[in-house]
Amino acid sequence: MAQANTPAPARKLPGSLDTNRRLDRWLSINPDGTVTLVTGKVEIGQGILTALIQMTAEELDIDVSRIRLKPASTAFSPDEGITSGSRSIQESGLALRHAAAEARDLLLARAAQKLGVTLESLTVKDGVISARGGGSATYWELATPDLLAREASFDVSAKLPQEHVVVGTSLERIDIPDKISGKPSFVQDMKLPGTLHGRVCRPLGPKATLQAIDVKEVEQMPGVVAVVRDGSFLGVVAEREEQAIRAERRLARLAQWTLGPALPANDPRQLLTLQAEAETEVISSKGNPDTGGAKQLSAEYTKPYIAHASLAPSCAVAQWEGGKVRIWTHSQGIYPLRGDMAQVLGLPEDHIIITHAEGAGCYGHNAADDVTLDAVLLARAVPGRPVRVQWMREDEFGWEPFSSPMVMKLNASLDDQGNIVNWGHELWSHAHSTRPGGRGGVNLLAAWHLEKPLPAAKPGNPPLPGGGSHRNAIPLYDFPNQKVTNHLIRRSPLRTSALRALGGFANAFAIECFMDELAEAAGADPVEFRLRHLKDGRAKAVIERVAQMAAWKPKEKGDGERGRGIGFARYKNLAAYIAVIAEVKIEEEVRLTKLWGAVDVGQAINPDGVINQIEGGMIQSASMALKERIDFDRATVTTRTWDDYPILRFTEVPEIEVALINRPEAPPVGAGEGTQGPVAAAIGNAIHNALGARLRDMPFTRDRIVAALSA
Repeated sequence: MAQANTPAPARKLPGSLDTNRRLDRWLSINPDGTVTLVTGKVEIGQGILTALIQMTAEELDIDVSRIRLKPASTAFSPDEGITSGSRSIQESGLALRHAAAEARDLLLARAAQKLGVTLESLTVKDGVISARGGGSATYWELATPDLLAREASFDVSAKLPQEHVVVGTSLERIDIPDKISGKPSFVQDMKLPGTLHGRVCRPLGPKATLQAIDVKEVEQMPGVVAVVRDGSFLGVVAEREEQAIRAERRLARLAQWTLGPALPANDPRQLLTLQAEAETEVISSKGNPDTGGAKQLSAEYTKPYIAHASLAPSCAVAQWEGGKVRIWTHSQGIYPLRGDMAQVLGLPEDHIIITHAEGAGCYGHNAADDVTLDAVLLARAVPGRPVRVQWMREDEFGWEPFSSPMVMKLNASLDDQGNIVNWGHELWSHAHSTRPGGRGGVNLLAAWHLEKPLPAAKPGNPPLPGGGSHRNAIPLYDFPNQKVTNHLIRRSPLRTSALRALGGFANAFAIECFMDELAEAAGADPVEFRLRHLKDGRAKAVIERVAQMAAWKPKEKGDGERGRGIGFARYKNLAAYIAVIAEVKIEEEVRLTKLWGAVDVGQAINPDGVINQIEGGMIQSASMALKERIDFDRATVTTRTWDDYPILRFTEVPEIEVALINRPEAPPVGAGEGTQGPVAAAIGNAIHNALGARLRDMPFTRDRIVAALSA
């Protein structure tokens, strides 16, 4: 009996095109001479939409001014998961590059048929297809709705790098003019006709529950439209924002809460290394990890809980109509959010339309998703009218997910020539990924406070090579013997999730500071010491370039006040290479005077955009290393204002010089998160170079410098 033929598996397509194969999900060629670009990745200040426009215009051979963008929406956008991990170029960019290349090929085929010529005789300039012997046609007259109503074939190759005209140029970012001019640009600025305003009254602490409240007094306050209570979820809707704020504050005075279990002491070592429930995994082992050497060293490094500290607190708008809800949010993952939202509301996913609206600042999982559910729950009480919910600063600091504290214990052995012969790295951390979309639960704050609460999804780590707490824990340096061990403690007293670079921030900081300690023990220059332990030519190139930029002097010494230090990493060990040199001056506090950086992201789509991202990442990393820490007592988070959580001020921003090593022949990768660890390490090493004292615990505050000098 003949067996049926098994269909061949579909060929893998580039980036997110592999999971969103329809060409018309990405592009449409419009009769008015424009092209509409649709992406599932969102703008969060990284300039990604500008780069995606460049990649699309390049393959279509059209001017960038012809491209129109739709905001990402679950109503029509390709599902690209979450905008995170500096992956937008690899995922959305490569998808659009190849979708546009195939669209161009389809248009050329139609033109050849219409003009009665061969494909080889055609050229394209700004959407006008011309035949060598005369005759022309435009994209706009050739395109019909069925042109792109098909799956991508991957039979068409994108342009070679040497053919690029738009890619590789520094196109001005499309999102900047409105922000500079003050035009309403963010979801925080959004106001639909008939908009009401909401506020949520949060519990006193992470596990507190609402025991009793009489809401009659609040219901009679001026402007109050509805008071919403569902279990321990308590909120108010009012005509005006200031009325909602006053009503929420009255609710807070009237509410009677029962506190949950006491929080532990705020010490990373006690929080993490003493936990018996740690899940231990050896993530890298080679050679004989027990190999000894002529000299052995060990050191321990820590980082605290850190907040996203978004410039504007999170905000969302929701409107119910006929049992369906429309939502505007600055979530970085509208499709995963829709999935969690459907579970909370008991609705089919197609009854929930989520549209991205840019938020005023955040890289990582802050409270954008949480405030979205707040808005939806409050808007359900007033169907037909949009409800805008704006968190307050104390909400943001008190309730957003934080970056987990971490402890890194490192040890190494040196041989008689001062080479590293053995390397050990143990790290302890809570989870770095509790975004919506997790399996087995709902990762939205309000969902846990309802009368019928939904459980949170199990916290965890993204798998390596990207990783979570163990991101960048495996050194890029070449050691003959090494062992890297990850201890994951899933349960945390405070919420933890993704913040820029995840565990790569602390791991690269620890590795690079320890490399300086080992170089000192070996009597070697820190730059030369790194180069001798690297085989990767691109890694060596960024270190050599930054040393040249900073006029690095071998074994240069600080003077007791000024010092310089270096840090290096390849983000995730598979993306951008970045080397940084920091110069500090020790006054009442550490003053960062200059940062030099060299970066290699492969093919740079928009060189100025890459440099912009590196500069911004450097400033944020410096702020984290020098100043940032979340504090809490036995009941609740005590960090609630900017006075409690200082960040780097404009007057403290150092001079920055960045060099881009552009490699058009190499695949493009993202730039946004690669600076985190190298900058922190460079500052830590610069402080040691200046003072001779080693700070291994972030942030590098005045008190810690005094303690180190007194030790």
